[in-house]
Amino acid sequence: MGGTALQGRALVLGGGGLTGIGWECGMLHGLAEAGVDLGATADLIVGTSAGSVVGAQLASGLIGPKELFERQLVELPGEGGERFGTAMLVRYAWTVARSRDSEAFGARMGAFALAAGPSDAAGHRAALAERLLSHEWPERRLLVTAVDAHSGARRAFDRDGDVTLLDAVQASCAVPGVWPPVSADGRTWIDGGIRSSANADLAAGYASVVVIAPVAAGGGPLPSPRAQAARLAASGARVTLITPDRPA
Repeated sequence: MGGTALQGRALVLGGGGLTGIGWECGMLHGLAEAGVDLGATADLIVGTSAGSVVGAQLASGLIGPKELFERQLVELPGEGGERFGTAMLVRYAWTVARSRDSEAFGARMGAFALAAGPSDAAGHRAALAERLLSHEWPERRLLVTAVDAHSGARRAFDRDGDVTLLDAVQASCAVPGVWPPVSADGRTWIDGGIRSSANADLAAGYASVVVIAPVAAGGGPLPSPRAQAARLAASGARVTLITPDRPA
């Protein structure tokens, strides 16, 4: 860190679809029941895909872990999306293998997303709008990740930009082949998990970092949450990585 002292606490919430939302909410609720309320103590929340949905609600300050867990038990119309089946997984794996770096992978997945058939984007947006407790960016620092569908570059949306919170979360959740890309700030965006399932590197500079990652894997040019957590620890941060065990 070039001699700069690490400060503050960061909570990183990774992607993982509806299952990831449920798992993260359950984990946050369980930890709070045990006396560790991560949502109340985090100075920064980083949300990717599913984690952006959870993070936006948590950062709002309008809800605690118990209520957050109870709310996600009811699936809203429009949340399901297209089936993420074997063919889609094979396409993702093949594209990873062909890509020299994360931006090349992002650009290829962006091209696929742009060419994919239409889905119920309006229904998905309506579900997200209902899921979020507020459509205003919170006072607490919240970063919502997405990937430029053309360049493959990552963007971390926050309250200082011109993109609304709802647009940012919808973009972060725009899984190629499941939901269509989202237009915002003059660009077209896809799921932030295309760059990394957690994007934990955005917590660099924080003294204490907790990473909750429903999807623990990386692969090829895509950094895993474990590798990103190791880099944060090497910089001097105190890092806790929470991923599902085999029974989960």
